[in-house]
Amino acid sequence: MQDKGIELLISQDTNNMNYLTGYDAWSFYYTQCVIVHVNAEEPLCFVRAQDAGGAYIKTYLKRENIIVYEEKYIHTWPMHPYDPLIELIKKNKWDKLNIGVEMDSHYFTAYCYEKLKQGLPNAKIKDSDRLVNWARLVKSESEINLMKGAALISQEAMKVAMKTINPGVRQCDAVGEIQKSLFYGTKEFGGEYSSIATLLPTGKGTSASHLTATQDKFVEGEATIIELSGVYKRYHAPMARTVLLGKPDQLKIDTMKKTIEALEMGISAVKPGNTADDVAQAFWKILDKYGIDKKSRTGYSIGIGYPPDWGEHTLNIYKGDMTVLEPNVCFHMIAVMQFGDWGVEASEAIRVTETGSELFCNMSKELHIK
Repeated sequence: MQDKGIELLISQDTNNMNYLTGYDAWSFYYTQCVIVHVNAEEPLCFVRAQDAGGAYIKTYLKRENIIVYEEKYIHTWPMHPYDPLIELIKKNKWDKLNIGVEMDSHYFTAYCYEKLKQGLPNAKIKDSDRLVNWARLVKSESEINLMKGAALISQEAMKVAMKTINPGVRQCDAVGEIQKSLFYGTKEFGGEYSSIATLLPTGKGTSASHLTATQDKFVEGEATIIELSGVYKRYHAPMARTVLLGKPDQLKIDTMKKTIEALEMGISAVKPGNTADDVAQAFWKILDKYGIDKKSRTGYSIGIGYPPDWGEHTLNIYKGDMTVLEPNVCFHMIAVMQFGDWGVEASEAIRVTETGSELFCNMSKELHIK
């Protein structure tokens, strides 16, 4: 905050709220935030009165640092929860400070921003430029262990997916079994809801991204991509694999091998001191060798996740991203190849170690043929 000239930080990002205070509840659909004064011992957690109980239970904060607003501010425009937030800032004589806000975070609306501008005319309101997100980039050992728990859940769910996806089975029935596995977790690590629904494009849908299950049935001769993540104490470890129903399709098999080769070449470039660009260049070198055109990024940093995303909105595995990799930086590296009416995909959750890299999951990336 000092480096960025921010005296008061207002963090609306649900993931950042959890990181800063431990707060964890499905209350992000309405106004809430964490307020950090540069000299304060603890942040303030600003939540709806109905959610105060959750803040008392889930956060480490002293009770007086949980600030609640009344129900009368819920969906009663032009009244808004930022009205009492502005009153709080004025009461503490913070209304002339340099205030950082998360301009591009989910759930920080244009209405919230306008309220702050109009209510605090003497403050300098600026974009915090994902300050907390970047602080989250390098994980502690405790966070790494939580992600390892999530990875074990991911593996179990992917095994269920491979077993359940068969010709004639409805997609929704298969994803129901997958979701059950994600919640059941393991004996040691109980699962939670993921920040992204299980993605299940099948047939022509494998040429598109982010498609979810329907009531349609799986068809023999078609491939299905499964992208999912186990979740343990809000930490994610995503993975994607591809299953093919019916006779082996040599084109898909060969393309999957090329995809895996590119993914593994990128992973081989993961080590402290290298950049995200180094990883991307190694990955695309293989695609260029085979003449495969891929425009989308091939990875992003991961950790805590709440809907609608498990990405941290910082590092991207993409050409030109010069973010330097450090030990315990974690990212999801995705090799998805799409060709108009079909595609294949494999991905890994990766940790940068002191000497190289480590995969969170341990499962074959080969095209799974049934």
